[in-house]
Amino acid sequence: MSTHTESTTTLTDIAVVMFTVADQDAALEFYTTKLGFEVRGDSRFGENGEYRWLEVAPPGSTARLALNPPMYGEPGGSAVGIETPDVAAEHARLTAVGGIDLDPIGEDTPGAPRLFMLRDPDGNHITVVQV
Repeated sequence: MSTHTESTTTLTDIAVVMFTVADQDAALEFYTTKLGFEVRGDSRFGENGEYRWLEVAPPGSTARLALNPPMYGEPGGSAVGIETPDVAAEHARLTAVGGIDLDPIGEDTPGAPRLFMLRDPDGNHITVVQV
């Protein structure tokens, strides 16, 4: 018989979420011009600089989104949630920007936050949630 022993984690934050994208430059364009994210890191690594580490994030966010080429033949399809103080205003802004696969704002449900979903050109899902 084993005994479960609780331990305190040393993990403190969610820092980086990984999204698979077919074209890092196209993804960078989408996230910066359409969604208004800023570049947090863009560097080359590997023996001959053949790999690229590219991070973007909403202004002021401590969490970042890494935009990676497919690894091990895996396509896109990841998901992340981001926050806004005003879902309706952000939805209106993104609608005006255009060119975004954007769902309508969900109906108000008691106990659930207001939110809507969108998808990037690679099929990654982003849920925009009102804080």
